[in-house]
Amino acid sequence: MLINLSDPIYRLRSIALIEGFSFLLLLFVSMPLKYYMGMRGFSFYVGALHGALFVIYIFITLDTIARRRLNIIQFIRVIIASVIPFGTFFNDNMLKNLQEPITKI
Repeated sequence: MLINLSDPIYRLRSIALIEGFSFLLLLFVSMPLKYYMGMRGFSFYVGALHGALFVIYIFITLDTIARRRLNIIQFIRVIIASVIPFGTFFNDNMLKNLQEPITKI
């Protein structure tokens, strides 16, 4: 599989999947460990990691909007998908359709 890092949609899809996994890790692993087993340390680090990834996700989304001239509906969809569990995974198909085809050299 060829990787096209110059395509802003590819970068957005990549960070969206990573951020989505960190959100699920925070919700379904870290929070139960914190509240049911009293393990607060793990939650702190996962929360910090997810927060940093979310900020990067927002910056890459804004960069993608500026470079690819996405419409406001697509922007709102990408932002809403980031705060709903599993949202970034459902949104991936829309982003994949917007992605430029990779040409083989």
